Amino acid sequence: MAKNKIQFQRGMSLPDFMDQYGTEENCRTALFQLRWPNDFTCPVCGNTTCCEIRSRKVYQCHRCHHQTSLIAGTIFQSTHLPLTTWFLAMYLLTQNKNGVSALELSRQLGVSYDAAWRMKHKLMQVMLERGGTKRLSSRVEIDDSYLGGKRVAGKRGRAAGRETPFLAAVETYMDKKPQRIKLSKVKDFRKDEVERWSKQNLDPGTIVVSDGLICFNAVVNAGCIHEAHVVGGGKQAVEHPAFKWVNTILGNVKNSLRGTYHSFRQKHIPRYLAEFQYRFNRRFDLPSMIPRLAYVALRTPPMPLRLLTLAEKAW
Repeated sequence: MAKNKIQFQRGMSLPDFMDQYGTEENCRTALFQLRWPNDFTCPVCGNTTCCEIRSRKVYQCHRCHHQTSLIAGTIFQSTHLPLTTWFLAMYLLTQNKNGVSALELSRQLGVSYDAAWRMKHKLMQVMLERGGTKRLSSRVEIDDSYLGGKRVAGKRGRAAGRETPFLAAVETYMDKKPQRIKLSKVKDFRKDEVERWSKQNLDPGTIVVSDGLICFNAVVNAGCIHEAHVVGGGKQAVEHPAFKWVNTILGNVKNSLRGTYHSFRQKHIPRYLAEFQYRFNRRFDLPSMIPRLAYVALRTPPMPLRLLTLAEKAW
């Protein structure tokens, strides 16, 4: 059997990473180029010339004399950790197929668990906000599922005692190969909720393939075409060719979360789903994931701990 070119791509090795981001100066240079690709721009007056005050690590505008740091107004703001630590965290989160837990991250980075948790959740928040900006189109397989909670004895079928509902959607082209995915926590599986989700996440004209659950009829109200395959439950539904990729993704998501995390808070499930989604949607070019994540992190507002610990809203 031929090797899967995506699965066996080279990626970024640790020596390559150290060559590019192994020093604080290299990391600062990379962030400067990502934040100001056309050279420095003053956030107050828009002037493009400045001087660097190295003792304070700030840039001072020549026109209005406003001083700004490289990480001011970004997800990195107020950090006491070196930029090399942040870049190594981004490397570990993006190059590992199943991600890395905060506990393992703390061991790998040599920082406290609390610092590793804050860093990981800030980066996952970046992934979450980035993932909400792009819609799916063409042909989309969709299914409902649940995460967390304990199975109630004797209860079968949807929910079965599991607590958090979420939607899994896989964009495929006419050759049926998966391109991008959406993993979204939802309040429930009612028509109005699916309609709102569809209007935000699907392009009009998208062919939506489902198992016929009544709530999925609501995609029509978002201008989509609904293709329902009512096949019942159990093995027959799982193995139906119309749902091949969405079932594969659901299995991979749950195995990834179980294998990586001992436990996780239900209120943070959107971030964990976003982390898996971010890696999957950018799997075609692993080395580029680090600068791409840094680029978006520089455009994500600061998130202090009091906001970081709040529950994320559904999709």
